[in-house]
Amino acid sequence: MSVLWQRRLDHYPETRQRLWYLAIVVVATVVLYYELYVPGAVATEIIAEYHMSFTYYVYISVVGNAVGAFASLLAGLADRWGRANLVAYGLGVTGLLTLVGVPNARDQLTFAILFTVISFVEGIILVATPALVRDFSPQLGRASAMGFWTLGPVVGSLVLSEVSSNTIESLPDWRAQFVICGVVGLVVFVIALFGLRELSPNLRDQLMVSLHDRALVEARAAGIDVDKAVERPWRQMMRLPVIGSAFAISVFLIVYYTAVGFFTIYFTTIYGFSLADANGIGNWFWGVDALGLIVVGLVSDRLRVRKPFMLVGALGAIVMTIVFLSRATQPQTDYYTFVWIISALALFMAVAYAPWMASFTETVERINPALTATGLAVWGWIVRACVALSVFALPFVVTSMTPLVQYGGEVATIAAKAQTNPSALTTEEAAFLKEHGAEVKAAAEQTPGQWQNWWWVCVGGEAVFLPLIFVMVGRWRPSRARADLAEHDARVEQELEQLSSSSGGTTA
Repeated sequence: MSVLWQRRLDHYPETRQRLWYLAIVVVATVVLYYELYVPGAVATEIIAEYHMSFTYYVYISVVGNAVGAFASLLAGLADRWGRANLVAYGLGVTGLLTLVGVPNARDQLTFAILFTVISFVEGIILVATPALVRDFSPQLGRASAMGFWTLGPVVGSLVLSEVSSNTIESLPDWRAQFVICGVVGLVVFVIALFGLRELSPNLRDQLMVSLHDRALVEARAAGIDVDKAVERPWRQMMRLPVIGSAFAISVFLIVYYTAVGFFTIYFTTIYGFSLADANGIGNWFWGVDALGLIVVGLVSDRLRVRKPFMLVGALGAIVMTIVFLSRATQPQTDYYTFVWIISALALFMAVAYAPWMASFTETVERINPALTATGLAVWGWIVRACVALSVFALPFVVTSMTPLVQYGGEVATIAAKAQTNPSALTTEEAAFLKEHGAEVKAAAEQTPGQWQNWWWVCVGGEAVFLPLIFVMVGRWRPSRARADLAEHDARVEQELEQLSSSSGGTTA
């Protein structure tokens, strides 16, 4: 049974084994975000089922993100306790809650509590999984590896959109989406339970630029004082390069988290799309984002620079968000117009994000490679705190959504019936239309402009990202990056020769 708890590797794994561990981490992250984002695909049904107001539904997300923020800080202990067990057993908890807990929630409070618990576990794994990716990926392959890790939230959203858009009509009960997701989650839990491992602290506490450094890293490992390396972790990480860059990506992603939580509601209430079509637009967003993350990560590693990608991606995202918000007051905009706008926005966000993740871990390593999880915990806390605050502010900007979400669909159906065959209306339908028709009409007139204001808030967050690129480590020109690598390789060869000489011609 010790294999289910003792997961440490005392030697740096071979490439095939290392890729296997990275694959488990990526799949685990995908599944976790799939579980976390399921409510977004059936938000309108959940709101109707529990008779929630739009504000109440939004504040469930606020509380979940706030709890997840503090869970991320707790996960900073992964530098001392390790990462793999947090991921494996966390998947078991969220899988059971998704499969059994949420579908059996009897009221809106129980639903909110269960979502909050899932968010707590997600906050922990948000730190543990990228820490594992960093451990198993040298800097020269870091952007590619982080691009695949970032597929977690993106592919999680894509899987959700694909599954829901193809099953909602045949499985109309919203609980079915949680059951499907929970089964998938438990399958991946079993894979992670038996297959996931992690580097020993002596290995992971070192900086590894390329696989060429492997011999040196293993030779140094015996001399690493792990306890000393992780002394005063928070004091070491509370620096502008860490805090500033974490805040930058947090506000840059406001538009992303809005899309995750509210795209379905936005497209169904403002533009009248069906749930399947609204999730179909999401398919394009997440699909392009996923492809972009992989391609951009590979190119960034090939050129050995991060900052130019972050700059181009941020500028492109600003432009496309402005194009998108210009459509907020044009409810006649068609499906495919949104497809190309959303796809371009997703692509530019990917161009910025994969290199940013690589650069952030490299920034933390510049301070202390033994405190990667602590640095990622600071990032996780700031991201979740910013998301919670931005979602909390959303109902104060978009104030008239509740009538559209609660009554809009039914009012539209009854109104269409009244227009084609007034005599067919029942007494209850006529009363419902009289009671809520004017309210829904007023909300429909006000809400598009309010959403447009919110999208401007998202543009502001993207603009804040730009100057904070400069506080991170890394070169702007590939030629300088290649020169840095050559100097590093020379130092590695020199240190290996010294170790070989001092040990009588052998190295560990």
